Amino acid sequence: MSNTLTISPSPHLHGVFQTRRLMLDVVIALLPAWLVGLWFFGLGALIVTLISVVSCVGVEYLLQRFVLKQKPTISDGSAIVTGLLLAMNVPSNLSWWIILIGAIMAIGVGKISFGGLGNNLFNPALFARAFLLVSFPVQMTTWPVPIASRLAYVDAVTGATPLSLMKAAIKGGAPLQELPLMDMFFGAMGGSLGEVSALALLLGFAYLLIRRVISWHIPVAIFASVFVLSGIFYLVDSQVYANPLVELCVGGLMLGAIFMATDYVTSPMSKKGMLLFGCGIGLLTVVIRTWGAYPEGVSFAILIMNAFVPLIDRYMKPRKFGHKKGGK
Repeated sequence: MSNTLTISPSPHLHGVFQTRRLMLDVVIALLPAWLVGLWFFGLGALIVTLISVVSCVGVEYLLQRFVLKQKPTISDGSAIVTGLLLAMNVPSNLSWWIILIGAIMAIGVGKISFGGLGNNLFNPALFARAFLLVSFPVQMTTWPVPIASRLAYVDAVTGATPLSLMKAAIKGGAPLQELPLMDMFFGAMGGSLGEVSALALLLGFAYLLIRRVISWHIPVAIFASVFVLSGIFYLVDSQVYANPLVELCVGGLMLGAIFMATDYVTSPMSKKGMLLFGCGIGLLTVVIRTWGAYPEGVSFAILIMNAFVPLIDRYMKPRKFGHKKGGK
């Protein structure tokens, strides 16, 4: 038996829960939403996804192999997941060079600069999305209209998203236009690839729960806090503020809550910490959607709460192994 003690950064996974298997489960869970995006946005969705995934894998390989002089770790699948999530957070008509910049920011700055997988403070895909949104606001907010294109390239036809209509009502004081809830639930609305179908994202959520890849605490805390706070606004003035069910279905809320807020590295370890983390994201999301400069607030909310995770973990530590309640 070897006496070697191996020390490695978090996340520490044991048994059959290997990183590669977890990443594969995340990819499988994302497939329903990605296929819906492919149906509504056509070849643009496929092109953006391929560029994003290949760029993220390539940037990670090049940095580890030639800059850090390390053995590349692209086989663990984490760069693929980052590339897929990045693709699902941007418009399907986004220029290839902007996607490449996003990959460099996600992998090079958001991940590698912190020490690689297990050391990053912020979710890499969201870090890149926030950077692109601030740097290229016009390109990042020009959304093709979903037309069930049957693999045509959707580019010229653009339109307002439900979130932009909601923001216009809040800022202008004009009555909110009718937003068909079922269309948003099934996917017939503008936005990024990961925003078009709440149903597909919930199917992925169910898969991750069944596979025990994530727990329910963070997503449910986000959904509940958004529903309660937006419900209060809706009761105050239903002509300006949207129905709380609409708030749950529009934008990147479900994508962020299910697939990015639950990232092992950038979320709390304890159940109580997860609930607090999720409620903080939900609160900030509604605040930014209501009073912020951008229609969407999920990305910024998750990144802000990512920064508080070390503090949450410090004061909400999980129970020690072998420790009984009330005992020593």
